[in-house]
Amino acid sequence: MSKIRQERTAEEIRMILSDLLRRDVSDPRLMDLTVTRVLIDRELQHANVYVNALGDESRQKEVMKALEKAGGFFRYELAQRMSLRTVPELHFHWDPTLAYAEEVDEILAGLDIPPKDENSSESDNSTASSYKTNPPL
Repeated sequence: MSKIRQERTAEEIRMILSDLLRRDVSDPRLMDLTVTRVLIDRELQHANVYVNALGDESRQKEVMKALEKAGGFFRYELAQRMSLRTVPELHFHWDPTLAYAEEVDEILAGLDIPPKDENSSESDNSTASSYKTNPPL
């Protein structure tokens, strides 16, 4: 399977699952859920679906339990909406990317970086130029 078709199929699955979560799922545990990305193996047999509840990390266990329970429904709906010989088996994973981004933002916000003086910028430039001509060993 070509990499382009693999990526295109993964994106189509992501869009369909997002639409299903937004419109057709009535389980309150799956409300305000975002499908962040989908990765498919080369044979289109398995799809890793990464989800997040946008800022509510405390819901992780209940969301994952609800997704596993609704996996058959999602796979059936994908089969109805896509033209694939076989619909991949869905494996749901919690996406920690947003939590990592918040953690990095907090670290960066906590840094105390003093403003640069004009005098020190001249000495920094001379040091930088000396490195260009004579790099350190």
